[in-house]
Amino acid sequence: MIALGWSLVIILFVVGMIGAVYPILPGVLAIYGAFFLYGWLISFEPFGVWFWIIQTLVVIVIMVADYAVGALGVKKFGGSKAAIIGSTIGLIIGPFVIPAFGLIIGPFLGAVIGEIMIGTTWKKAVSAGFGSVVGFFASSAVKIVLQLAMIIIFLIWVF
Repeated sequence: MIALGWSLVIILFVVGMIGAVYPILPGVLAIYGAFFLYGWLISFEPFGVWFWIIQTLVVIVIMVADYAVGALGVKKFGGSKAAIIGSTIGLIIGPFVIPAFGLIIGPFLGAVIGEIMIGTTWKKAVSAGFGSVVGFFASSAVKIVLQLAMIIIFLIWVF
């Protein structure tokens, strides 16, 4: 049961780290779920209240930062709320429509289309699109660092 538990925990960690970049996967929730899986299949003993407080706070920070950093990228480059909404829709739909490059093209086109729909000039719309890509990369970097921190904290607590 221990080998199965560790195998599933590692799979969830991998899914979580891929999810930091690929928004269709659950990302941080897969990593958080791995802690519960470890507890149910192996033992909850290593985890105290501080473990759960720290990990839950990191999950909340990641979820808030994910949206906020992406939106900040769009705003920083002059985008409006329409560009933020468009880039979010593009981020979700892009990987399905253009599998290889949809993670970058989707948010870009979504932000540009959002801006064009409200009557913004092409130059400003393209700038907002560029901001959505910058925001996506910045958001992904933040998620990768914080999710790695979650895994390291888990390993420290377990060992």
